[in-house]
Amino acid sequence: MKILSLFSGAGGIDIGFKRSGFKTIIATDNWNIACRTLNLNKISKEVICDDIRNINFNKLKKKNFDGVVGGPPCPPYSKSRFYLKNKKRALEDENSFTLISYFEAIKIIKPKFFFFENVNGFIFKPHLAAFNFLKKKSEHLGYNITYRVVNTANYGIPQIRQRFICIGFKKKYGQFKFPNETHCNPKLKNDFFLKPWVNCCDVLGDLDFIDKNDNIVIPGAKHSHLLKHIPPGENYLFFTKERGHKKPLFKWRSRYWSFLLKLSPKKPSWTIQASFSNNMGPFHWNNRFLKISEIKRIQTFPDNHKLEGSFNDQWKLVGNAVPPLLAEIFSKSIKKQIEKI
Repeated sequence: MKILSLFSGAGGIDIGFKRSGFKTIIATDNWNIACRTLNLNKISKEVICDDIRNINFNKLKKKNFDGVVGGPPCPPYSKSRFYLKNKKRALEDENSFTLISYFEAIKIIKPKFFFFENVNGFIFKPHLAAFNFLKKKSEHLGYNITYRVVNTANYGIPQIRQRFICIGFKKKYGQFKFPNETHCNPKLKNDFFLKPWVNCCDVLGDLDFIDKNDNIVIPGAKHSHLLKHIPPGENYLFFTKERGHKKPLFKWRSRYWSFLLKLSPKKPSWTIQASFSNNMGPFHWNNRFLKISEIKRIQTFPDNHKLEGSFNDQWKLVGNAVPPLLAEIFSKSIKKQIEKI
């Protein structure tokens, strides 16, 4: 089946779909570094590097795509937007055109299915207008949609990453059924058939060394000296009165959750975010920033997947991506269900 990939970034969705037998014919992005990364890894037959509003979908529809995949950029729906009072949300945000353009592509291409991904905040009450737009537009264009917020850790990804996934099927193909979860929190394990979450040590153990070629950034913010005192798996809340610290340094929930956040080798990682900061984690349990090779593992990218740009650029590429393993699991279900018709 042939794929049109929108907002392709580092190619996470495309890698997963390729493993299930799909072929990305055209990938698109408006960031030159992402486009260079897509070309470097031969993600697609053709890469269009342009604003989505400039893409002529009427011209592209001649290629008879079976599916359209992608996740419109998420800042208007992200948790961080709650802290930026000067920024508008959802359809009132200046970048709402990305969501509108996504469905304009669906309208013109008329694929058998679409795969839509975004942050879990997409369905929060303040973003209801965008969520309703997705539902009404899908219905108007003749698609049955199935949607859910999933935790990637429940599908074997070593990362607790909550994401909104929506699959649209042309009505003749029925209703998409989500693939069964395969893993669970070992503390809540009550199903014999589910495996325990994949933890950080399982995937990062052989990378826990510093090579001369590694671009290691040492924590340099004014609170970095506190990191070594925080136990693995905890964050700045360790230094609060509520956690029983004798000399509290921070007020309860006064900082963003990833402030001084440290990984535990015995648990999955927390969400790898797109932005890189001197005091925002997750940090390695050995009190250092994670390497690009390590966040690629956490996001289930192949070790040999090449990334263009600076350290911060590469971090953004990986942090923004859909984990290839998650895309693979969902694309297998999509293919199996469509091929039955």
